[in-house]
Amino acid sequence: MRARSKAWLLLPVVLLFSVKASTTLLAQQRTKSKPRSSSSSGKSKAQLERERRATLRRIQEASKILEQTQRQKQASVGQLNALKEKLTVQQGVIRNISNELNYIENDVQQTQTQVHHTQQNLEQLKAEYARLIYIGSKTANSYNRVMFLFASESFNQFMLRLRYIRQYAEVRQAQAAQISHTQQRLSEQLTGLKEKKQEKGSLLNTQLSEKKNLLTLKTQQDQVVTKLSQQEESLRQELAARQQAVSRLDNLIALRVKEEIARAARLAARRAAAARAAAARANNPAAAPRPGEAPSRASTAAAEAAENAAVERVDRVTLTPETAILASSFTENRGQLPWPVGRGFISQRFGRHNHPVLHNVVVENRGVDIQTSAGEQVRAVFDGKVLTIANVPGMNNIVMVQHGDYFTVYAKLRNVSVTEGQQVKARQPIGTVYTDPEGTSEVQFQVWHNSSNLNPENWLGRK
Repeated sequence: MRARSKAWLLLPVVLLFSVKASTTLLAQQRTKSKPRSSSSSGKSKAQLERERRATLRRIQEASKILEQTQRQKQASVGQLNALKEKLTVQQGVIRNISNELNYIENDVQQTQTQVHHTQQNLEQLKAEYARLIYIGSKTANSYNRVMFLFASESFNQFMLRLRYIRQYAEVRQAQAAQISHTQQRLSEQLTGLKEKKQEKGSLLNTQLSEKKNLLTLKTQQDQVVTKLSQQEESLRQELAARQQAVSRLDNLIALRVKEEIARAARLAARRAAAARAAAARANNPAAAPRPGEAPSRASTAAAEAAENAAVERVDRVTLTPETAILASSFTENRGQLPWPVGRGFISQRFGRHNHPVLHNVVVENRGVDIQTSAGEQVRAVFDGKVLTIANVPGMNNIVMVQHGDYFTVYAKLRNVSVTEGQQVKARQPIGTVYTDPEGTSEVQFQVWHNSSNLNPENWLGRK
């Protein structure tokens, strides 16, 4: 009896130790189960999956374009460009899979660590629970509990011991629940670990398959380059014809920009002259011409000379308040403009670069060539006015749209669905792309600011 009373006297100490141990173990579990960054590239799994879906869409587009160029038996630069695009995208797919594999590998390692910690915590909880059961077995008799309570030296001590007895029961229940919860957590972690390992194995198989596709594409590219190298003479003739077409298009754009600068300058000069004349009449009514009286030849010649002088001094489009707002909005959308076609890829970039086949030959591009599917609609990239529609040999139909003092040019169109002077909206169709005899469907897109040629890639948004 005395031994059991001593056991009850130890109950407060045991209870406090158990509560503290349980709290410590629970805090350790929460700390060790906190998720960490799992991707070496800093991207989440959702971001990697979105990139993968976008890359697969690009592969589908490139495959369709490549298929159209392969319908012709003879190899072409368009076919080579489509192969290069598909090859680039294929490499992106493999990189994306590698990032996903790194993500899963880090996740697996973290889960294994969490499983290890959970197992350790479970063993500690079970040991602590066993100690509670052992102590409780010595004081299981209700008579001993009553003796423990009535052995109190004061009422406060009685209430304190009663509270200890209740807390003892609560701690046992809480620890039993915590053990059950930890066992469930461990089961979930082991199941998740198994699923992650299966996902890793599936991705490894996918990566192996994509690498085989990459090797196939490289072989096809080498074959096309070999065939094109055997057509060097015809390629040089094509290049010469293209340079002539580019020169004709440059001349047309320069002429139309110059004419628009002059037109806007004359209009601004006339408005200024009219404002000055109105002010002069207001200050000196007697000097105003009589109704129906034509201006003198001298005054007309002076006005024309003033207009011509104003035009010669201006090297940029004179903006009205309305066109200034339009130009400012165009500037604000730098890097966000929609593509002139719904699908496709840049087959030839802006500026000077080496010819894809001919050695030691440098070509210069005033815009970007976007290779797309046959029959694809060509769209305006921003609100504006159709300034020019023309046909340039080698560039087919071209449309030039004005956006204040900015101009966008769309060349290599099969047909045109707008008229000169027409106001167009962003993404409004202006024609369809032209497909050459080799099966290549390509549109050239240019951006100008007054007489300055700009890189369109800096203005187009991400596709």
